[in-house]
Amino acid sequence: MRFSSFGAIGGDTPLVGLPRLFAGTGIDVQAKLEFMNPTGSVKDRPARHILLSWLASGRLHPGMRLVESTSGNFGVALAMYCGLYDIRCTLVVDPLVSKMNHALMQHYGADVVQVNEVDDQGGYLHTRLAMVHKIVRHDPEALWVNQYANDLNWESHYYGTGAEILRDVGGPIDYLVVGLSTAGTITGTARRLREEHPDMRVVAVDAAGSMIFGGPPAPRRIPGIGASRRPEILDESLIDEVIYVTDEEAIDGCHQLLSSEGIMAGGSSGSAIHAIWRLIPRLSSGTRVVTLFPDRGERYLGVIYGDRPNGKGDIRRARGVD
Repeated sequence: MRFSSFGAIGGDTPLVGLPRLFAGTGIDVQAKLEFMNPTGSVKDRPARHILLSWLASGRLHPGMRLVESTSGNFGVALAMYCGLYDIRCTLVVDPLVSKMNHALMQHYGADVVQVNEVDDQGGYLHTRLAMVHKIVRHDPEALWVNQYANDLNWESHYYGTGAEILRDVGGPIDYLVVGLSTAGTITGTARRLREEHPDMRVVAVDAAGSMIFGGPPAPRRIPGIGASRRPEILDESLIDEVIYVTDEEAIDGCHQLLSSEGIMAGGSSGSAIHAIWRLIPRLSSGTRVVTLFPDRGERYLGVIYGDRPNGKGDIRRARGVD
């Protein structure tokens, strides 16, 4: 059987402008709507690419088990693709996973194991990984996906996300602004875009309290951005700047996006919006910024949108505009 890493399922998500949100700035902001992938997030790309690449190489075959630690979106995507190819799937989550993501993983047929013990960094990542290792040790037919160290993760974005952006932008790209957790999206996308735009600046958006770049740990409640350790696949040579965003700033960014553009996206998208506003005072008119909206906001109604049911945050205050 011949497998292809890309095809009719997933990818080719639209790239849209944000003219209302950034009106009057002179900045052209383009956002790739990754929440329009089949399971609603950017994680469809690495989940599918890893699974199909391993099937094609013979490392994986129907009836085996894939095991992974996930904050939600990757688990949903992996569960769906495993179901399509008769692969068993066990996902290890923590209390921060949204109720909807937890339910979706189960509906797609995955076994979901939740850990509740906080690790020594104040998060759950190390606790989740310990459970993954335990499961793999006891099942000879199990493989650990390991998003953080799997080169197929960033490769999915090099051949997919990055190539699509180059095709759709059709002109210069001055800045790439991307939130990160496993670092697959930013590493693969930046690597591909830099081949065509070597002077493009890459801004990594990280959560305050994340330890990806060696900062001190602190509690975080927005899933999908930040991590309790440095991902092995992160290529720091690609990154020009890191902007840290707090939970509240991420939530404000989500409400700005919803109020201005009618786009309900997740916390990592709101973090990117906040980071772009931080950049704008030093950008010249005509600068083009590309960003990604990794997932849908409907999955975070209780975390991001629950306190403001009408989605009408104080945009001028959030932007820092007098």
